[in-house]
Amino acid sequence: MKNMISIKKLSEQPEKFTSGHRLCAGCGAGIIARMVLSAIEQPIIAASSTGCLEVASTIYPYTAWKIPWIHNAFENVSATISGVESAYKVLKKKQKGGKKLPEDLKFIAFGGDGASYDIGLQSLSGALERGHKFLYICYDNEAYANTGVQRSSATPCGASTTTSPSGKKIPGKETFRKNLTEIVAAHNIPYAAQASISHWNDLVTKVKKAIGADGPSFINILSPCSRGWKFESSETVRIADLAVQTNVWPIYEIEQGKYKINFQPQKRKSVGEWFSSQGRFKHLLKPENKKLVKKIQERIDEEWDILSCHSCEGRNLVSYNSGFPPLRE
Repeated sequence: MKNMISIKKLSEQPEKFTSGHRLCAGCGAGIIARMVLSAIEQPIIAASSTGCLEVASTIYPYTAWKIPWIHNAFENVSATISGVESAYKVLKKKQKGGKKLPEDLKFIAFGGDGASYDIGLQSLSGALERGHKFLYICYDNEAYANTGVQRSSATPCGASTTTSPSGKKIPGKETFRKNLTEIVAAHNIPYAAQASISHWNDLVTKVKKAIGADGPSFINILSPCSRGWKFESSETVRIADLAVQTNVWPIYEIEQGKYKINFQPQKRKSVGEWFSSQGRFKHLLKPENKKLVKKIQERIDEEWDILSCHSCEGRNLVSYNSGFPPLRE
């Protein structure tokens, strides 16, 4: 991949998301925020929807953000960052002498899966369609973790949550998760990707590509949640890696309409290993749920085969919009 960065250079970047916040020990969201912001050398304005990251990093009067930052409701972070980006373009045109606005200001929106897959999908879709130049980061912990670990449309099939509890009636969530990355890609934006904190260089490189895209960009990052997924907080990165090694969470990118898989497991692990690593899936290890596990494995294999075909064929999104930014300035 282009723009690869060394760990030494990354460590020399000033911290833009500080320690001392109140996220749970081992929370993937804090790791994601720190890595994403460290990858960007230009000045940044960020906005966060309501969620774990916002609640735990900005308890008044304290903040973990060392950059200009805006809090939004669950549903409107994309609309707000769109307005900020538009205002910046207008102010740059109007500025005369005096203190100049930064020439290369970057705009980032952060949202959890509840605010991205569900409640905020409308405003995200609108911002992408309008062609605003910003990066949307979805930190996907696969549930409404901030409000009690209820199921979201990102929750995987079979997971036990407070609103889809495993028991005699149902074996956890009964439907497969929504594929938000593909939904976003269908907007034909310049750059969309999936990433994992276990593959830091891949993630940082993708952030650099995304922030330099000539139009809207999107990265969906798996964010392990020890509280909701029920694993030891020291295991966060290992769990993230296991998702990649089992093809539960493929890491790939769609750049200017072309698919590319960024990591292929040398020896793919079974979904059973993924289930046995977390308490939310422990019921699936029982003999009576053997058929469901087989069905989930088949679904993972099918999605990987489709993704592999897109990548091997160098598939280009048929209607990829090369006209970003829009003609109307």
